[in-house]
Amino acid sequence: MQFKRHTLANGLEVIAECDPDALSLALGFFVQTGSRDETPAEAGVSHFLEHMVFKGTDRRSADDVNREFDELGAHYNAFTSEENTVYYASLLPEHQAPAVDLLADILRPTLRDDDFATEQKVILEEIEMYLDQPPYGMDDHVKRLALGDHPIANSILGTAESVAALTPSSMRAYFQRRYAPRNLVLAAAGRVDFDTLVEQAEQACGEWTGGPPERHAPAAETFTPREAVVQSSATQQYALLLGAAPDGASDDRYAAKLLAAILGDDSGSRMYWRLIDTGHAESASLGHYDYQGVGMFYTWLACDPGDLERNLDELEAVLSSAADTPTQNELALAKSKIKSRVVLGSERPRSRLFHLGGNWLLRGEYRPVAEELERLDAVTRDDLARIAQAWPLDRNAVVTVGPRDDLRL
Repeated sequence: MQFKRHTLANGLEVIAECDPDALSLALGFFVQTGSRDETPAEAGVSHFLEHMVFKGTDRRSADDVNREFDELGAHYNAFTSEENTVYYASLLPEHQAPAVDLLADILRPTLRDDDFATEQKVILEEIEMYLDQPPYGMDDHVKRLALGDHPIANSILGTAESVAALTPSSMRAYFQRRYAPRNLVLAAAGRVDFDTLVEQAEQACGEWTGGPPERHAPAAETFTPREAVVQSSATQQYALLLGAAPDGASDDRYAAKLLAAILGDDSGSRMYWRLIDTGHAESASLGHYDYQGVGMFYTWLACDPGDLERNLDELEAVLSSAADTPTQNELALAKSKIKSRVVLGSERPRSRLFHLGGNWLLRGEYRPVAEELERLDAVTRDDLARIAQAWPLDRNAVVTVGPRDDLRL
């Protein structure tokens, strides 16, 4: 595989991981904008805009967009996160040209008022459905408890109030500001004809204008409040815990992910043996998430409502055990698991696309699979001990949600 990069005159970057032996191609536009870039009055606009992008352009109707993707045999979609909005397609290499044209075209949507009103209702229904299904919505809740008003705690969906208050003009202003070429990356992975890709990008995107928008990335202070939320419709009691961790620019993220796997992977971890294998809880897991300037250890527990106190004590005991340096066998098992995920994922161009584009936006660098594996292999038990000391895993904001109305955390 070979990494290639080109920057258009207007600042839009084109990057690709080219594999001549691949039988498919994945490509997509990565927009460096998400919920963290929204003002309170704009809450939810990034996700709303993602929906609107598929509603048609000056050259294509919404039906045309869907029909042409289908005619290409493409697997296509989009998603919005705290930091990025991504539009992508996986398809056969011979369809590279029409796919680039189609994806680039929808990145300049008409944003019609009628479409806005229709999609606004859809998103309001999505918000209500999301809140009606415990524990969904509690991830936003625990982020606000842990991080306060830091922008990474902004809800991706927004609120019913913020989305209802959005207007077509405010969305157009946000689009003009955030979808500027210097805030976009066109990425591709698999069997890519890169020279042709650059020509196609120049033809489709070369006239786009706009300067780089500003992103506020303040340091995050983490708080540790506890809160119980009563949701009588829930049949289980859930607990979500969130604490500080290495951020996306830190090489300590490799050790953090290994430590999270040792403590809370969904099989063979300390949480698994203590809570799942014993039948005390239905699920218990720990993950490390990294963003620009912010990292977090995120813990999840689901169990019978009557078992919440005991299981939460057990869970927090496991988190505290991070101070006991993991054994060499635990570290070896965690490395095997994560390396397997990296390698297996690398065999699919779409997985490589997400890694390629996301890594470029967050860190401005390319790391091939071999280097990722080397960095995982280089982590030592001393590194794990240092992470556990610098970011104590037993210092968390805690939210529990479920039918219990007698909890005292």
